[in-house]
Amino acid sequence: MFATIDDITVDYEEDGRQVVEELDKVVLSKGAWTTILFRYRQLDPKLGDFGPERYSIRRYKKVNGVFKAQSKFTITNAKQARLIVDALSGWIADAKE
Repeated sequence: MFATIDDITVDYEEDGRQVVEELDKVVLSKGAWTTILFRYRQLDPKLGDFGPERYSIRRYKKVNGVFKAQSKFTITNAKQARLIVDALSGWIADAKE
């Protein structure tokens, strides 16, 4: 749970070791329902190092003064991210404003 939008992160430690490293975040919407796009890497225990970049869109709901995670969608690789960007770009280009 997080008190403010600025406090929300995907950084995560386990047994004193960082296992998720947040690289960047973009707040897509603010309010009682907040949506954030994260760029991050996860520790690969076999390699002992962080793996490739991943991306996640996460929704948070403000309840009793704190933000609680409600849902998430993880984009696991750059190829999948490009497919999403291409699809959205095509749809936006065709959209009537």
